[in-house]
Amino acid sequence: MRDIVSSGGVAERETFEARYEQTVREEIERFRSTAAAFLAGQVPEDEFRSYRLRHGIYGQRQPGFQMIRCKIPSGLLTAEQLGQLAAIADEFAGGRAHLTTRQNIQFHFVPLAVVADVMHTLADVRLTTREACFNTVRNVTACPLSGLARDEVFDVRPYAQMVAFAFLRQPLTDSLPRKFKIAFSGCAEDCTRAAIHDIGLRAVMRGENGSGQRGFRMVVGGGLGPLPVEAHLLDEFVPEERLLNKCEAVLRVFNEYGNRRDKNKARMKFVLRERGLEWFREAVEREYQDILRRGGIEAPEAVPEGFGGYESRPRALGAGLVVLGENGGGDAQYARWVETNVREQQQPGYALVTARIDQGNLTGAQMHLLARLAAEAGDGLLRTTTDQNLVLAYVPRLRLRALWTELKRAGLGGAEAHNIEDVTTCPGAYTCNLGLTKSMNLGAVLQEVAREYDDAEVRRLKIKISGCPNACGQHWIADIGFYGNARKHEGRELPYYQMLLGGGDDELGRLRFGLTVQSIAARLAPAAVRRVLDHFLAQRQPGESFRQYVLRFKVEFFRELTRDLALPVEYSPEMFRDWGDEADFSLKLGRGECAA
Repeated sequence: MRDIVSSGGVAERETFEARYEQTVREEIERFRSTAAAFLAGQVPEDEFRSYRLRHGIYGQRQPGFQMIRCKIPSGLLTAEQLGQLAAIADEFAGGRAHLTTRQNIQFHFVPLAVVADVMHTLADVRLTTREACFNTVRNVTACPLSGLARDEVFDVRPYAQMVAFAFLRQPLTDSLPRKFKIAFSGCAEDCTRAAIHDIGLRAVMRGENGSGQRGFRMVVGGGLGPLPVEAHLLDEFVPEERLLNKCEAVLRVFNEYGNRRDKNKARMKFVLRERGLEWFREAVEREYQDILRRGGIEAPEAVPEGFGGYESRPRALGAGLVVLGENGGGDAQYARWVETNVREQQQPGYALVTARIDQGNLTGAQMHLLARLAAEAGDGLLRTTTDQNLVLAYVPRLRLRALWTELKRAGLGGAEAHNIEDVTTCPGAYTCNLGLTKSMNLGAVLQEVAREYDDAEVRRLKIKISGCPNACGQHWIADIGFYGNARKHEGRELPYYQMLLGGGDDELGRLRFGLTVQSIAARLAPAAVRRVLDHFLAQRQPGESFRQYVLRFKVEFFRELTRDLALPVEYSPEMFRDWGDEADFSLKLGRGECAA
């Protein structure tokens, strides 16, 4: 595939960039005037709501404030872009930002009257909120180690970038029956989880010794939410030159046959469930042949600079960071950080560094620091991950200790990336209209529980938490998962969490969903985790994975193990309060806006 970022002459490129700039700025000013008309009572709420969501702007449970979601195509950011995001956090969002499980960055508590100003500030560095929400093709995710991982088949980032831009602002893709998610994987780990997407694409080489044609293995119809479904294989090999055509064919079928009457059955997985895979495959093939005959959405001749479209290149050692020996001082904390957060990249002499961002929450000051470190110690780029962390690449090994020292000083030097302490959560009831519980508070408590265990097998486990059944925190694919719900006791509401066990990859590397155990009182969830982990340590068999252990003991055993935590013997005052709250729990749901 040719590099669509740099294709074309200078004049053509400048013309394209000017046209794109004009389109974006005019769109933002239309949003400003429409928002002003809404605030003046001249635009009905329902009409403005769909318009607002198309532009990536959510309502919060706090009246008068918005959540702004910025798309990060393929998860790639420049240091300049992260610095601009930091400035937005500081000026408009209380000095904070949040990394999502789909490689986006979002801001909370932004007044509607200044949203257009934020959009312009994003556009200054070629970032957009357009179609980050609503019934659209959402942010296209890709392996954060694209072009860097030693085990990758090929770099999938240019393809993700091309697909993301091709489907932006298209009539077909901005008013679908429901949201639509696409993910690219190029490495053996499948870190973007193709199986839980509407379209999942894994890099494949066809030909002798892997030296032939590039293409993608395409799966379709996956998703989480209250009813998780693993994607179905649609095509073993889609040639790279037909990737966009085949994706459009799938979108056409979904657009025509998706359920527009019932939001709870509107995702593409329900089309396959009701009509069957063979019917779906035939319908896609008809649309695909029509596209080949008559044309469809064209691959862009260029992609705007900054739209995930930068090449990763090593930079010479400069004076920005002091160069120290990798193991200078023999510090145990540093050694553990290197063990869990650093890995070799395919380019000799350079390392990949994961900055662990607790539950995806960053301050403006931390973002400014990360931007500076990426420019001074790496290749000037940062990569967002689906587990809410950030990756720096092209870090010379002699710079690692100095980098860690800077990260540690800013509260970002924690080890245990990808391990049990690296808990994933959604914002939950802090801001989301659908949130039932404050999942981030439980996440912080379970991080403390995780630190009690130094067993290597326990350290490898993952905890994921959602504040409601919609699975923004991806609880279904965790070793230990929780999602928020509620119960009543003597007329009073209590916060609860549904506990799931054994999600994630099985012994063959196939994605599996967790098994539902039962609802646990929120205040007793840490006790439930301790009981399960203690029993796992005492009863596991040699070489047995956590999922195999869960399947061996079966759900009924774990329900009995935690029964008293589901129906507490005593309802003390704290039982009626969610973690971190001083007031009693109560359900205060607003109108859902499809935050997952």
